[in-house]
Amino acid sequence: MTSLARRLRTLPLRSRLAMLVATAVAVAVAAAAVACWLLTRAQLEAELDNSLRNTSAPLNLVTDALSRCNVHETSPESSGFAYVQIVLLDGGRCVDASSQPVKVLSSDVAVARGSQQSTLHDSTTADGAAVRVHTQRVIVGRGGEQVTVSVSRPLGEIDSSLNRLALLLTAVAGIGVVGAGAAGLWVARTGLRPVDGLTRAVEHVARTEDLSLRIPAEGEDEIARLSRSFNSMTAALASSRDRQAQLIADAGHELRTPLTSLRTNVELLARSEETGRAIPPEDRTALMASVKAQMTELASLIGDLQELSRPDASDPGPLQVVALHTIVESALERARLRGPDLTIEVTLRPWYVRAEPAALERALVNVLDNAVKFSPPGAAVEVALSAQGELTVRDHGPGIPAEELPHVFERFWRSPSARALPGSGLGLSIVARTVQQAGGEVALRPAAGGGTVAAIRIPGAATPPPGRPGT
Repeated sequence: MTSLARRLRTLPLRSRLAMLVATAVAVAVAAAAVACWLLTRAQLEAELDNSLRNTSAPLNLVTDALSRCNVHETSPESSGFAYVQIVLLDGGRCVDASSQPVKVLSSDVAVARGSQQSTLHDSTTADGAAVRVHTQRVIVGRGGEQVTVSVSRPLGEIDSSLNRLALLLTAVAGIGVVGAGAAGLWVARTGLRPVDGLTRAVEHVARTEDLSLRIPAEGEDEIARLSRSFNSMTAALASSRDRQAQLIADAGHELRTPLTSLRTNVELLARSEETGRAIPPEDRTALMASVKAQMTELASLIGDLQELSRPDASDPGPLQVVALHTIVESALERARLRGPDLTIEVTLRPWYVRAEPAALERALVNVLDNAVKFSPPGAAVEVALSAQGELTVRDHGPGIPAEELPHVFERFWRSPSARALPGSGLGLSIVARTVQQAGGEVALRPAAGGGTVAAIRIPGAATPPPGRPGT
C-alpha cells in the first residue's frame, strides 16, 4: 500500500483525479449491481416459493406415483413444469413417471408423519440438480386418503436468469467505469485548465522575476480566489521591491551630502598635515565641529535606516503595558538638551498603553526633535497629555503648508524650507510606523496663531500591577 500510494503521488494531478473519479464510480456501480442482483435473486426465489405453495399436484400424477412406488428409482428423466413424488412414512418416495426423483429430507418425513403441516426447502435430484421443494399432506380420492406430496421445481431456471443478469450488470458496470474514467479525465483537464495557467504564471515569475504579470480571475470559485490571491501577492511583492529600490536610492542620496562634506573636511585636515601648513585655530575648531556634526548626522541616518529596514509586517518586539507619561518625560529630557534656549511647557496626565517601550520613546524623541528644530530661539514648545490619552506637541515655528501635510509621513520626504536643516526625512516615518504598531494614529495639523501641532493617540491599556513594567 505504501509503494502504491507513493506511486500515485508521482502521477499528474489530472490523472489522479481521473483515477479517483473512476474508482468512486466503479465502487458505486459495483455496489448498485450487487444490490440489484441480490434483490432480483430474492424476488425470484420468493416468486418460486409462492408458485410452489400455490401449485397443486394433478391427481393423475399422484395416482401414477402411487402405482409406481416399486419402480421410481428407474423412472425416465423428465423436463416437465414440476417434479411430483410421494413421501412415505419410512422416508421412501414414489415418483411420477414424468418426474425426477428428489432427495427426501427429514422435514419431508416429518410432514408425512404428521408432526408438521408443510415444509419448504432446497434439495437435489438423483443426478445432483438443485431444486426447490414444497411438501404437504393432500387428500386423494373419495375415501379421503391422505398422502404426503412433494412438488419440486428446478433452481436452474432462476440461476440461468441470475447469470444472464450478472453478465448484463458486469457489462453495464464496465462501460460505466470506462465512461466515468473518460469523463473524469475530461473534467480534470477542464477544471485544472486555470491551474495550468496559474502554474505557467508562477514559472514565468520565477524565471523572469516579472512581478507585473496578472492572471485573469473570473467567478467566485476556489480557482478564481487563488488567482486573485496570486495577483495580490505579486502586486505586494512588486510594491515591496519598488519601496526597497526607492529606499536604497533615497538613502544613497541622503548619505551623499554628509559623506561629501565629511570627505572635504577630512581632506583639508589631511592636506594640512601633509604640507605642514597649519590651519588657523578658529578655522580648525570650526572644521572639527563640522566633522563631528556630519558624523552625528550619519549615525542618526544609519540608525533610522536600521529602524526602517524591518518589514512592516514583522514582529515589532515584545509589547507590554507602559506608562506613556513616563516615556514622554524621558523623551523630554533628551529634547531639552537639544534645545537649551527653548521653553518647554509640560502638562501630563497618567495614561497607560501597550507598546514596545524603546521604539515608543524613539518615536516621541523624533516628534520633540521636530518641534525643537523648527522653533525659533526663545520660543516655547507646549507638550500635553490629556486624561483621554491624546498627546499633543505644539511648536511656534513657520508651520507646514496645507499642500505638504499629506507627505510629511513619507520616507525621506522633506519640506523645501527644511532642506537646509539637519535631518534625513525619516523621523516622522518612524513615528507613524511605531504608533500604528501600537494600534494608534498620529497626525499633524496647523496650530492656531502659527506653528504646528503633532497629535498622537494610542488606545489605553489596563494599569499594570505594582512592580510590573510601566509603573
